[in-house]
Amino acid sequence: MDNNPSPGNKQGGITTILEKSLGAVAKAGTTPLMAVYDYAETVRDEGFVFMDTPGYDPVSVTGQIAGGAQIVVFTTGRGSAFGSKPAPTIKLATSDRLFAQVPDDMDLGTGDIISGAISIADKGQQIFDLIRATASGQVSKSEALGLGNNEFVPWQIGAVM
Repeated sequence: MDNNPSPGNKQGGITTILEKSLGAVAKAGTTPLMAVYDYAETVRDEGFVFMDTPGYDPVSVTGQIAGGAQIVVFTTGRGSAFGSKPAPTIKLATSDRLFAQVPDDMDLGTGDIISGAISIADKGQQIFDLIRATASGQVSKSEALGLGNNEFVPWQIGAVM
């Protein structure tokens, strides 16, 4: 069905769901894949694991939380107004422009990696520190905005329009 990229993905220049998936693969980095899980299956392995979920944010995260995720780290290039409960969502803006446009909804900007203002390792440490602070009770921007009450969306198998 039109290769299923969202309107926002199309506006951002993505023409197929394959292109979106390649971006997701690139975010995985070079860490070895330790396990693959079905949707909402309890994650038992440590390290980098993959869960078979659709690309629709609320459905994907619902499965991850059902599988045991306690904090969601969500990258967005277009500013998805998304939160999740009971697991807080930490949103990472992938561009300086987005971070400046919606500072009340983005927890951390990562566009400074592209500009060369910070190394990937240093930004990784900032992200890790933010995860640790959130796990220790610091409220994420999504929590402060009250997002997450309506984002529980189980996967409907088959074509969805």
